[in-house]
Amino acid sequence: MVARISTVAFEGADARRVDVQVQVASAGRPHFAIVGLADKAVAESRERVTAAFSALGLSLHGKRVTVNLAPADLPKEGAHYDLPIALGLMGALNVVPAEELDGFAAIGELALDGTLAGVPGALPAAVMANSHDLGLICPEPNGAEAAWAGDLPLLAPRTLIGLINHFKGSQVLARPEPGKLLDAGSDGPDLRDVRGQETAKRALEICAAGGHNLLMVGPPGSGKSMLAERLPGLLPPLNARELLDVSMVHSVAGLLQRGELTRARPFRSPHHSASMAALVGGGAKARPGEASLAHRGVLFLDELPEFAPQVLDSLRQPLETGKIAVARANAHITYPARFQLVAAMNPCRCGTAGADGIACRRGARCASDYQARVSGPFMDRIDIQIDVPAVTPADLALPPPADGTAEAAARVAQARERQTQRNDGLTNAELPQDKLDCVAEPDADGRQLIVQAAETLGLTARGYHRTLRVARTLADLAGSERVHRLHIAEALSHRRAPSGGGTVAAAHKPQPRRAPRNPLYRG
Repeated sequence: MVARISTVAFEGADARRVDVQVQVASAGRPHFAIVGLADKAVAESRERVTAAFSALGLSLHGKRVTVNLAPADLPKEGAHYDLPIALGLMGALNVVPAEELDGFAAIGELALDGTLAGVPGALPAAVMANSHDLGLICPEPNGAEAAWAGDLPLLAPRTLIGLINHFKGSQVLARPEPGKLLDAGSDGPDLRDVRGQETAKRALEICAAGGHNLLMVGPPGSGKSMLAERLPGLLPPLNARELLDVSMVHSVAGLLQRGELTRARPFRSPHHSASMAALVGGGAKARPGEASLAHRGVLFLDELPEFAPQVLDSLRQPLETGKIAVARANAHITYPARFQLVAAMNPCRCGTAGADGIACRRGARCASDYQARVSGPFMDRIDIQIDVPAVTPADLALPPPADGTAEAAARVAQARERQTQRNDGLTNAELPQDKLDCVAEPDADGRQLIVQAAETLGLTARGYHRTLRVARTLADLAGSERVHRLHIAEALSHRRAPSGGGTVAAAHKPQPRRAPRNPLYRG
């Protein structure tokens, strides 16, 4: 007799249906085989299942067990195959009715005493089961997460014996309730905490309103990290579709606790020692990286030049396409990665270049060598690039500003509402090129200014169009239907000069004086 039950194999943030076929024969040499391109964790299921059966008083002595995971050419990874293998085996042994298993998919890891442990990916598994008109059996810790997938039949037992009793009718398992849905909330850091830096605050608001990427260049202690941490508070909460997309990625990564979902946008801040696999995803099992975990949120890269150049350049494609394709010899996996990049860096390795009245004692080469660690094509994908000067004692002594996160977020929400109505739900940063030409066409004076600036400053085609996107966002913040010269001028002021020597507006500033030479210094 062959018993069947469904389970899933994960391909990126999606779940693909897998048919678990279990055959138990009394004739032949006793054996327990699992076939179907299973990895080490799946192959070890036979030991966990055998031990759990022994704990329940079920014996496999003298039995020849064959488990087939179909389709056979699809790689199977993870410990969540324990429960479907155990259920298929019980169906083949008539411990539970085999015909009832046909309408279910199952995921879960078995302990040696028969208890069920939670596994990553319960939400994508439940979505797959619902789309195939199946129910889902999952461990109790995953029940609240899986319940978000809809009204599918859902069982979340704590132990294997509890599931057996449910199918026998001696114990009824109640359907679990979905976990909490947490609002974005207003208890995050407030923009009022940042003293001075009015230009940087303005750039942060523009970044939030249009979904643009942002680079802040300034000396240590100027408030770059403070500003970046306050960007999520300016962004609107996740809508229903975005919430599902983000939660699916976080479920596969095992980051959903007790089934709680949040409408707050993700904020990921990896250390500059992060590898390429950690940032964009990959590894032996092609797990999602920080860029995918920041999907629909913010990816903050502090100390940007300290990241390995190859790691930074691996983000160039996701910044354009909004997705990451991880290629392996046996599979190609795609993860979503539509994030806003916010980066911060010092002007030079010493951190003093460009400070008022002081130049780096190592000379201009210190700044040029340090900033050259970030490639030009990567910098060209950053829409807004600003200088963040050091905060003066006079700024610190000022009272808190009148405008905080709540006021700026209200302006951002109005600007985004105009964009979504005009752009079919897309932000200005996501708008396709053909539609951008229609909605961001500047007036005659604005067109003359951007053409002249492109020729004078040597803007690339990408830089030209990204300037138009920022200008369109500035017009949305101002409530203007048309992009005017003033919007183009402000957008250009936030573009870094091609030489890397500061923003366009700061490119013509007088050079700061060199610090006096110490006669005791012989370097």
